[in-house]
Amino acid sequence: MSYVLAIDQGTTSSRAILFSEALEIAAIAQQEFPQSFPAPGLVEHDPEAIWQSVLAVGRDALRIAGADPAAVAAIGITNQRETALVWDRNTGQPIHPAIVWQDRRGAGHCRALAAGGHEALVKSRTGLLLDPYFSATKIAWLLDNVEGARSRAERGQLAFGTVDTFLLWRLTGGAVHATDATNASRTMLYDIHRGAWDDELLALFGIPRSMLPAVLNSADDYGMSLAEHFGRPVPIRGVAGDQQAAMIGEACFAAGMLKATYGTGCFALLNTGDMPVLSQHRLLTTIAYQFDGKPTYALEGSIFVAGAAIQWLRDGLGIIATAEQSGALAAVSDPHQDIYLVPAFVGLGAPYWDPGCRGALFGLTRSTGPAELAKAALESVCYQTHDLLNAMRADWPSIKLMLRADGGMAASDWMLQRLADILDVTVERAAVRETTALGAAYLAGFKHGIYPPPSRFADLWRAGRAFTPAMMPAIRAEKIAGWHDAVSRTLTKTTNGGKR
Repeated sequence: MSYVLAIDQGTTSSRAILFSEALEIAAIAQQEFPQSFPAPGLVEHDPEAIWQSVLAVGRDALRIAGADPAAVAAIGITNQRETALVWDRNTGQPIHPAIVWQDRRGAGHCRALAAGGHEALVKSRTGLLLDPYFSATKIAWLLDNVEGARSRAERGQLAFGTVDTFLLWRLTGGAVHATDATNASRTMLYDIHRGAWDDELLALFGIPRSMLPAVLNSADDYGMSLAEHFGRPVPIRGVAGDQQAAMIGEACFAAGMLKATYGTGCFALLNTGDMPVLSQHRLLTTIAYQFDGKPTYALEGSIFVAGAAIQWLRDGLGIIATAEQSGALAAVSDPHQDIYLVPAFVGLGAPYWDPGCRGALFGLTRSTGPAELAKAALESVCYQTHDLLNAMRADWPSIKLMLRADGGMAASDWMLQRLADILDVTVERAAVRETTALGAAYLAGFKHGIYPPPSRFADLWRAGRAFTPAMMPAIRAEKIAGWHDAVSRTLTKTTNGGKR
């Protein structure tokens, strides 16, 4: 028996899942790590905590499965995207905590660049909008605010990486400084058309090229992990950002297929094939995956707060003890109370892209209670997905009228049924729920020769359950109109999606 070890390094925890040759789960290990919020809008992680959690869960997965390290054929890595780390090339020590994708400290930098007329250049080269969500302004901030960082970077002493690159560096003992095309496409420094780092963008953000990793395929040779980590050297054969890995795990290999992952945030990706579609509706154009030097592209809509809204109910308000209770509460809520939560805790993502607006609740009455708040939190995710789907349809009418959903929130039957109702499309939940880790494992196993090619993998994919729309059109329209009114009241600027 051979196994593939999938390392899934997420925003709030690290997970390791051991998959068999039949793509069945043999063991799962998970470990949370601390979140740091130094000031409003700032989010940081301790790189050493990330690294130690990855080592711990990888070893735990082997122990739980009772697997001999010699049976691990390959390692696949998937990671929280856009999070930026910079470290010393000689010591491997980070110069500052990791700046997390949710962090907004680069907002002023982005506004200044937009005012200078640079957004068109950024969008045409990278497919992205000028937003602090992406890595470039995070790197620039580190170079400008960590003492001596810029001079060290200009001397070639510092290395940049997203989390996958940092893990590769540590796993290989500094022998490999690389990333894959999906992660590179999220930095705001990578030309997705030429498949190369862009010198003009590097100059715009003031980032030395010497800091950047090599860019490889999603299924590729990423070197060998040191024997000390998992008992023997293991080849690392697959890397993809978490949302792209989920798309692969959902077997969305055909143009027109759509997936949405509901974790801390929600990220919907639409496969557009071998041609990048530049959005006219404030969506992102990104690389879905890359095999043999040939990228496949996607339109992406990013929702910053999805599962985080449920965490707020649990940790901030204390009205639920576990996230799983939210669906049960929503099911017994008053159907006559239309409560709208606009969860703009760190601004709104696509299609609004308003980093300055903040969250709000609308429609509260004296009889509003925990059940109605739970329903509002779950419905907020459905409404935001509706906005993304409408923008995708406008940009690319060939979209298939079906959505594959995964992530922690997809465990809620109530949420997925309401999602189908609001979207007016069938929503499928995969039989294998761990689609992000599955995508990372598939990439590594495919490259290593133990898993089938993409077309065959797609044939093997199975839905665990399908949710079909059951809401009357008039009710759906009324609910969506109420949502858009609520959003319009929170926006700080005029956007394509609403009014000031």
